[in-house]
Amino acid sequence: MKTLILNAGSSSIKYKLFEMSNEQVLAEGLVERIGEAVGKIRHIVGDKETLIEEHFADHRVGLDRVANLLVDRNLGVIKSSKEVTKVVHRVVHGGDKFVAPALLNQKVIDAIKENISLAPLHNPPNLLGIEVSLTIFKEAVQIGVFDTAFHQTMDEDAYSYALPKELVAKHKIRRYGFHGTSHSYVAKRSAEILGKDLSKCNLITLHLGNGCSAAAIQRGKSIDTSMGLTPLEGLVMGTRCGDLDPAIPFFLSKEEGISIEEVDKILNKQSGLKGLCGSNDLRDIALKCEKGDSLSRRALDIYVRRIKKYIGSYIAVIGPVDAIVFTAGVGENSAIVREMVCAKLDHLGIEIDKSLNEQKGKSARMVQTVNSKVKILVVPTNEELEMARLSEEI
Repeated sequence: MKTLILNAGSSSIKYKLFEMSNEQVLAEGLVERIGEAVGKIRHIVGDKETLIEEHFADHRVGLDRVANLLVDRNLGVIKSSKEVTKVVHRVVHGGDKFVAPALLNQKVIDAIKENISLAPLHNPPNLLGIEVSLTIFKEAVQIGVFDTAFHQTMDEDAYSYALPKELVAKHKIRRYGFHGTSHSYVAKRSAEILGKDLSKCNLITLHLGNGCSAAAIQRGKSIDTSMGLTPLEGLVMGTRCGDLDPAIPFFLSKEEGISIEEVDKILNKQSGLKGLCGSNDLRDIALKCEKGDSLSRRALDIYVRRIKKYIGSYIAVIGPVDAIVFTAGVGENSAIVREMVCAKLDHLGIEIDKSLNEQKGKSARMVQTVNSKVKILVVPTNEELEMARLSEEI
């Protein structure tokens, strides 16, 4: 059983091919700069990485090239594309219609189209990847996995905004949450590490990458999350502002004489860490902090403070917490961020071990002190594997 995971972006296609009998990764890669003069594919099989540069006119050409690579005499891992029995697609926004993976029939595809207004930057390329895949892998079962699905277990008081009910109903305005496959994966992995059944685990999971989100997981279910109707709300991110006074966009539009579209660009692409200090790369920011750069230090302090506030609020709604879980690029690799987030939280039973925290590694690990009442876990996420596993449930 070969399962191909696809994540189609506006100018990229990320892919990973699994042999599901043993969950082995046979091949993976990334097609970038689709539509530009020169694009590239980074194709990986085992320890061998191949870089190919050529023109990809559109997603159809790019995905067709991926299909050919998978069966290539020298770089391939299967004899025929017919060996791919299942193609699983990442779909960012499933609205309130999808609480689990779904077979991609016309009814489901139409529902994804209906949610374009909720994710105009993400759902269109996701749909394009689906449409192209249907023509290339004609005999494979096609399945959609939705970033929002994991958070559909939230109660109404958690997902509702205090807006006129008529507008809420008309435009489907509510908290949806994102990074669902990541939060789902690390929650399950954390339960294994803790030696507990997931249904008995209370966790706060922190997906910290260029995009950031927190989730409150009570007895294995998401009961709250930091991102909302869109991925803009919540934590301070690489280029997104996160929480702010709702009047600020109107204030900026009026005072700067700019359109709402321009304000939207500022909030999504020019804010966050980039807006605070000029860089959205935590590695660069940490190095500048060590050299005494005050702007970088202030940006990091603001970034960390927001995470702390969410941890405190989630403890209030969850009750006793088994573990704080760090994942994604920053969460997995930045010892300074983990240390700063957990600093001075001993009154909440959270104490990080500085020595354990600074040890590097790619495997999941605990980094709390022996006296810490709450475990502190670093768990590498694996969204593609989670998508593949979730597709097995259909």
